Amino acid sequence: MKRIASLVLASVFGGALALGGYMFINQTPADNGILKSNEENPKVFQTNYIPTSKASLSDDAIDFRKAAEETVNAVVHVKNKAVPSSNLLEEFFFGRSRNSGQRRIVGTGSGVIISPDGYIITNNHVIRGAEDIEVTLNNQKSYTAEVIGTHERSDIALLKINDTDLPFVPFANSDNIQIGEWVLAVGNPFNLTSTVTAGIVSAKGRDIDISSNRMIESFIQTDAAVNPGNSGGALVNVRGELVGINTAITSQTGSYVGYSFAVPSNIAKKVVEDIMEFGDVQTAYIGIGYAELGSEQAKQFDTNGITEGVLVTSLTANGGAKAAGIQPNDIITKLDNIKVSRFSDMQGYLSSKRPGEVVDVKLIRNGVEKDFRVTLANQFGKTTVDKFDFTNNYIGSLKKISKKDASKYRINYGVEILGTVSGRLKEQGVSEGDIILKVNDTKVYKAEDVEAILRKNKGREVLLQVLNDEGYAEYVRTGIQN
Repeated sequence: MKRIASLVLASVFGGALALGGYMFINQTPADNGILKSNEENPKVFQTNYIPTSKASLSDDAIDFRKAAEETVNAVVHVKNKAVPSSNLLEEFFFGRSRNSGQRRIVGTGSGVIISPDGYIITNNHVIRGAEDIEVTLNNQKSYTAEVIGTHERSDIALLKINDTDLPFVPFANSDNIQIGEWVLAVGNPFNLTSTVTAGIVSAKGRDIDISSNRMIESFIQTDAAVNPGNSGGALVNVRGELVGINTAITSQTGSYVGYSFAVPSNIAKKVVEDIMEFGDVQTAYIGIGYAELGSEQAKQFDTNGITEGVLVTSLTANGGAKAAGIQPNDIITKLDNIKVSRFSDMQGYLSSKRPGEVVDVKLIRNGVEKDFRVTLANQFGKTTVDKFDFTNNYIGSLKKISKKDASKYRINYGVEILGTVSGRLKEQGVSEGDIILKVNDTKVYKAEDVEAILRKNKGREVLLQVLNDEGYAEYVRTGIQN
């Protein structure tokens, strides 16, 4: 027993001696053999790698200075001077002029000069309801702007100021911009003039459900900071070319929280060109009813694993798709080699086209890829613009009233309905020979007056005051019901 105890004691002594020797040998002046607590801060090293003694920027580094310099002088500050709706009761008692000088409000936004002679693109919502529009350049020179035309569906408006040799931003092909590409947003947020922010393209063909009024929604999404006042400003690439018009943000606060949206430049360019050439925007249709393809719908069709595209559900009788041979249940995947993942992609691309243009359509039918060439048409199934398109479709042929009728009914205005009357008017008792006195409470004197009002309302429902052959005037509605 004493022998065993001696062996244990010798073992403990030997282990202690070995441990002490190990610590003595490995001890350094820095730690004196004391183990550091985990609570002490470890050493921190920078992890950059510099192979030479002096770092320098790469020649290929992206530089925004040139794009900003070329853009900032062509982006303007737009002031919308408007008067809010009147208090009719107050005007009745106190007169229209009371406090009229204090009731004018000013809304602000941005705009982009697109030509040296003073044409400017902005958003329709920036100048909506304006009595006067003031445009201020980066050099603080101000102008009164004229509204050349507006297009509510794309939220684009065209202004004009009188000057020459102005700086301007050239258009880029927005179809070519890539997700991840650097862009600059230039505008006047919170009245801070000539502000430039940078970001990347986050998505294309984005539908954000901003309006229920059949608005074209195929936005470029970017994370460049856009705030109130940026609307109508420029989204440009690193070469200073216009790729979009900044239009909207998603936010719970009303200020930028990471997402902003721009109308693609191809759509904006087409809209302003139509306004300048036709006074209205010519919308091109492919002539289909549609549903977006998804995984559930793809299971019903032989799509070869493809789950993106637009499913053709029906065909317009006089549309280009039917004439080209496209059928229900076809799945459209490309237009002119542009990928179509959802309807907003198709809508955005077609919004840059005019009736009469031809597009190449790639689709899947029963698991087989097929190609078609489709001639686009307008809402009336035509490829050309006629002088009385809206009148002929929603009312019928019209002529100025005769002197006999003017004398009979003691009026000096109105147009007579000739020939075939539209189906909707027939249902309301309107017949050939009846006289249209007013459209939306505006007196009409000739057929061109009616066409102009229908065209301005884009064919949407209008109110007609119609005088029948018995001398009774009644109100009826025609056009597309909202």
